[in-house]
Amino acid sequence: MPDSQPFVQVFGFDGDKGTRAAQRFFKERRIAVSFVDLRKRPLAPAELRRFVERIGAAALLDPESRAYKEAGLGYLHMDDTEIVERIAANAALLRLPLVRFESDVAAGRDEPTWKRWVTRRGA
Repeated sequence: MPDSQPFVQVFGFDGDKGTRAAQRFFKERRIAVSFVDLRKRPLAPAELRRFVERIGAAALLDPESRAYKEAGLGYLHMDDTEIVERIAANAALLRLPLVRFESDVAAGRDEPTWKRWVTRRGA
């Protein structure tokens, strides 16, 4: 994709502050954004696997979320498989937004990483 415009995919919830911030960040830099509302369309298993392989399952969990606290997950020791099963069953456990830019991924509001992506690719 050397001649094509940079493209980013943002996974999150419509109305979530972090998700809106990610969309705004990339749009302000004229980078095409594809938004996937996880309330309407769950994260595909292959996409979830891509995030787990690159940053680890534990990095996808949001320990500050209501869903995490209500499920009592802070008291459990889970391996990656268990974490993935829980995330697949309840997207509210995710650290949002999940962002994919080419082959790179990030979880949560991570503007330093986003800036690095944009700068590195000359976008």
